[in-house]
Formats: sequence, structure tokens, C-alpha cells
Amino acid sequence: MKVLVSFAWDCGRQGYLRGLFICTQDELDALEGKEVYFGEVLGKHSEIYGSLQKKDFRVISVEQDKIDWLEEIMNSKSISGFNPMDYL
Repeated sequence: MKVLVSFAWDCGRQGYLRGLFICTQDELDALEGKEVYFGEVLGKHSEIYGSLQKKDFRVISVEQDKIDWLEEIMNSKSISGFNPMDYL
């Protein structure tokens, strides 16, 4: 089953990383505890990295027809912002 997921990561005074992406529930569950490296996405020398936690994600929708439609029109599983699965 696919889910539409919101990702939010507070990077302190450097800013926030946010994203909206599609994955399966199993893929989402597997993200917890994974180390992720985003690089210098918040400016020179920012070096954003760390361990993903369950609180970093929120399931927005589980409605398969809407998720399939969104994936089709965007032609991607990454809808907007940062998809942590791309940075593992």
C-alpha cells in the first residue's frame, strides 16, 4: 500500500528541510533509524546529516486513487522538497 508522506526536519538556526513524497508503508517503516546525509543544502558549510526518527514523518493520505493520480501527474514519487530516500 502506498502512502503520501510529509517530511520535516528542524536543523536548528540553519533552517528546516521539508518534503512531500510517496512510498510504501514498509519503506516508510524502514526509514526509522537510518543515517541520512543531505550535504550543504542549507548553505555553504551547513553539512546537514543525522539519523531519521519516526517523528520526522507524517502520513498525509492513504487514499490509493489520489496517490496514484498525484504520482502520475508529477511523474515521480518525490512531489516537492526533500525526499530522504534520495539521500540515504
